Amino acid sequence: MITVNSIYRHPIKGLTPETLETTELTPGQAIPNDRRFALALGITRTKTAATKWIPKSNFLMLQKNERLAQLETQFDDETDTLSVFRSGKQVARGKLTDRIGRGTIEDFFDAFMADEARGRPKLVEATGAHVFSDHNAPVISILNLASIKDVERVTQEPVEPRRFRANIWLEGTAPWHEFEWIDKQISIGDVRLTVTARIDRCAAINVNPKTAERDQNIIKALQKGFRHIDFGVYARVETAGTIRPGDTLIPQI
Repeated sequence: MITVNSIYRHPIKGLTPETLETTELTPGQAIPNDRRFALALGITRTKTAATKWIPKSNFLMLQKNERLAQLETQFDDETDTLSVFRSGKQVARGKLTDRIGRGTIEDFFDAFMADEARGRPKLVEATGAHVFSDHNAPVISILNLASIKDVERVTQEPVEPRRFRANIWLEGTAPWHEFEWIDKQISIGDVRLTVTARIDRCAAINVNPKTAERDQNIIKALQKGFRHIDFGVYARVETAGTIRPGDTLIPQI
């Protein structure tokens, strides 16, 4: 039986993933508050509210800015407030939908990222149907924990699943079984989704989310062991509903 092990969202692109005990899914949309905000590079020309999808090269991101993983962040849905911690100590706090609050967060990242930000970073909110994921359409990313174990067979050391920044972690199926669902539908609880594509990976997965160090070459391990750099799959939400850890996934084959 295939079940949901964990559910995650990433309110600010490149920053701390947050676990969810339950989440409401809507057709054609991502998990609520997933990649809703991002920190644009100082040279990026964009308004505070971005009405269209923007490629990840315009933002601070783990692929190039592993320093981001030194921070821990918490996002409060009710107040749209972001709290930033370093080594357990709060170093910044601001309401992201308020000009002064955004400025406080931007000031912190301007100082923290220094030249890497390529000017003063701008906090940008995705408005409309899109989010700031690497995919140009709102999707859910799915990870198979058995595939992690198969990668560990190649690396000969543990691989932290949070490296892959997926929304849904699955357990109870064979390694790489998720690739067989491409262009097919799956159900999780009372929600139906269509699996649309394999996720090709970038160097962000080489960054240890606990230490902020590039301590493993997962890209090389994928190429060596499996002759591709894909890990996980994207899925589009087709019907509304609620999902929770422990829900059963059923491939509609």
